[in-house]
This record gives sequence, C-alpha cells and structure tokens, in this order.
Amino acid sequence: MSKTPSVVMIGLGYIGLPTAALIAKNKTYVHGVDINPKVVETINAGKIHIVEPELDTAVAEAVANGYLKAATTPVEANTYLIVVPTPFKAKNEPDISFVEAATKAVLPLLKEDDLYIIESTSPVGTTEKMMHLIYSERPELEGKINIAYCPERVLPGNVMYELVHNDRVIGGVDQKSTNKAVDFYRDFIEGDLHKTNARTAEMCKLVENSSRDVQIAFANELSLICDKADINVWELITLANKHPRVNILQPGCGVGGHCIAVDPYFIVAEYPMESQIIGKAREINNYKSFWCAEKVQTAKLEFELKEGRKPSIALMGLAFKPNIDDLRESPAKYIAQKVLQNANNEEYFIVEPNIEEHKVFKITDYKEAADKADIIVFLVAHKEFKTLKLDSSKVVLDFCNALA
Repeated sequence: MSKTPSVVMIGLGYIGLPTAALIAKNKTYVHGVDINPKVVETINAGKIHIVEPELDTAVAEAVANGYLKAATTPVEANTYLIVVPTPFKAKNEPDISFVEAATKAVLPLLKEDDLYIIESTSPVGTTEKMMHLIYSERPELEGKINIAYCPERVLPGNVMYELVHNDRVIGGVDQKSTNKAVDFYRDFIEGDLHKTNARTAEMCKLVENSSRDVQIAFANELSLICDKADINVWELITLANKHPRVNILQPGCGVGGHCIAVDPYFIVAEYPMESQIIGKAREINNYKSFWCAEKVQTAKLEFELKEGRKPSIALMGLAFKPNIDDLRESPAKYIAQKVLQNANNEEYFIVEPNIEEHKVFKITDYKEAADKADIIVFLVAHKEFKTLKLDSSKVVLDFCNALA
C-alpha cells in the first residue's frame, strides 16, 4: 500500500491536529506540518500536545496505522489545508502573514487539479489574495487548481464530535473549486455542506462569532448594572429567560479563546464605521475583565481594613472557558496578571486544574488553594470547583457562577 500523502495539513494546533486525525481515521494519508519540532516529535510518538477529549486515541491510532505523520516541512500531495493562526498587528488589525507563509511553503508543490483550502479565520478577501499570490508565482496554474475557504465551527472540549457532525460552509473562488472542496469534506463529515463563494464563507465565520460576542456583551453589561442595583444577575437572567422569546446568555469575567474574542476585530478593522454594535460589544467584554480585577483589588483592601492583615488570595481558573486547558485570549489569565501587578506582599494561589505547569504562574492544587486562601475568586467554572465545600469565613467572589 502506497503511503504517499493525499493531504498536507499546515498547522497542527487545536483545529489542525483534530482535523488531521479525523481525516487519517478515514484511511487517508495525512502529512501534518508544524513549525514547532517538539509538536512534530510528540505527534510522531503517537501522543498529543493539547487537551481535547478523544483526540489522544485518534492520534495514537492514526500514527500507529501509518496514516498520520508529522514534519516541519510540507511534501507533495493532492490536497493542502491551511490551518494556521491569524493573530493581530497593532490596533487590532488582522495579520495574515502566517497564512501567506504557509501558502508560499506549498507553492512549489502545487500541480494541476490540486485542492488548496484555507480553514484559518481570515479577513474577507484573504482567499482571493492567496489565489493572486499563487497565480503570480505559478501563472501556469491559473484556472487549473481549486482554491476554497472552509471555516471550522467547533467547540473546544467537543471537537472530535463536532468536526464530524456540524454543518460546514464551503466557498470556492469559482464553482469548480467549491464543488471539489465539497467532495473532499463529504468523505469524513456527516453534517450538511453548504455551498457559497469564498468571500461569503469568510464573512460567515466572522459573523457567527461576532453574534455570540454581542450576546455575551449584553449579559456582561447586565451583570455590571445588577451589581450597582444590588440584584442577583443569575436569578434575574433565569427569570427573564422564562419568557418564551427571551434567551439571555450567562455573564462571565469577559470573553476569551481564539474565536469569539478575536473574530469581531476582523470586521471592525475593515468596516469601522459600519460595525458600531460589534465594536461596542468588544469594548464591554474587555471592560468586564478589567472590572473583575478591580473588584478583587477592592476586596483585598476591605479585608485588610477589617482584619488588620493582608489576605491570601486564590485565583481559580486560567483557561478561557470551563474544563479545557486552552489559555488563548483568556480573560481569567488577564485578570490574574492584573491582580498580581498590584500585589503588595499578599500570598497568591493560582489555580488551573487542566494544566500541570505554566511559564509565568506557579500552579496550586484547587483544594489546597481553597483551603488556605482568605479570598477565593472564581474566574472559570471548572467542574472541580463545584465540589468544593467552602468555609463561611471565606470571602468569595464568583464571577462565573462556578458554585451554582
């Protein structure tokens, strides 16, 4: 059996690796590429470098069966998937340099009838820009390869299921490219595949997450209002949601992750005057994190005045959402950093049950932290925290309804 890869996956992170494992599970040879040699080494050993349920088994089987191999450089294949980060430059302007670098890496390998797909979250028009880049370097391929955009829409913690069962939006630079991409995804996705053009597919991804951000901003703004009005925001939302046409989301200490906290800026940067609500929602959700940090500072000062000594403080959670290890754009991490910047010889316990160590923070066991701390600040509603039995003498700041 030939082991020439059918698919080259550029980027083996939170989306690239699960997608590569899923494709490999369907007995398709995948050559995964990552610039981090440690990631490559880990995967080739049949192990994983991220926390995601069922991913470890999928990768181990794919590597053991010879359908998945990782390297730091691409090889020739029939299909190339670009799943690399799209960070920001100054003033929240999207940076597509990683997408461009990945495209340049596969440029010499492209041949007639190949399929090139971007999955990375991208500003509108990115797929067309990469098309022009490819054709400027390889003019003999113009109109002879298939170029498309297909954004992921999965939930961390349930990625392996949602990759298979969620619908996908697939947009090519022409109808032939769209059809070719749909045929590719149909082999391993059970959800419906919706055809469109590349620009609409790019905007669809941004709009989905911007919509979520706006809805969360409403909940977070409510929490600020209720704090001043001396109303329990959790009870209020529960009661309001009894209305048959109301569905308010739950507030938290901000919004994180490499989707909802990021994607709205792709729209705001390109259409600043038209995206007033989207831009304001980003401001509200960012302010909520600052507000939480200020609340911790106030609680600390109040404790000192009342007890005549400095408190010990537990900051519970660093991930951007419950029960995962992903700290990207995490409001909890921002709050922890902000609080520690104002530290004045207090004792701090930093808790994140989903990671063993961190380059900046010394990680403490959640039970030990809750036992030793005078002030307990819940930043993420991890399942472990719900089992805690807290002494009534503790000062508790619960920004995420962790104890519900």
